Amino acid sequence: MYVGAAACVALLAGGSGCKDKNNPLTGDSPSNIVFPTSGVRYGVSVQPLFNQACNFGGCHDDNPHQSALSLTTFDNAVRMVPGIVVPGNPDGSVLVLRIQGSSGTRMPPSGNPLNQNQVNGIRTWIAEGANNN
Repeated sequence: MYVGAAACVALLAGGSGCKDKNNPLTGDSPSNIVFPTSGVRYGVSVQPLFNQACNFGGCHDDNPHQSALSLTTFDNAVRMVPGIVVPGNPDGSVLVLRIQGSSGTRMPPSGNPLNQNQVNGIRTWIAEGANNN
């Protein structure tokens, strides 16, 4: 499956700028976010996980850094870099490949990896259409 070169480059570059193992603003690690097995809601589960594991400290936030991908809002996560999230197709979504560690550097690159429930939850959210709910 072809994924845009810009998406791959953006995600590959993103890992090298991250400095923190867990979100220094909240002290949280992503381990306290639990996803349901279906009916995954972006505002309840996905964005809070991004806030804790991805969008701080020079990683996927809105500050200048090495990655072109910001995970601070739904629009940024789904529309900023084509191919990151492909609604209805988790196996074709670069986000899933990276958090699974099956393509490129595993995300997040340092600190606690996402647990299986969280990976499955992101997969389910995308399979269910990657809605802003």
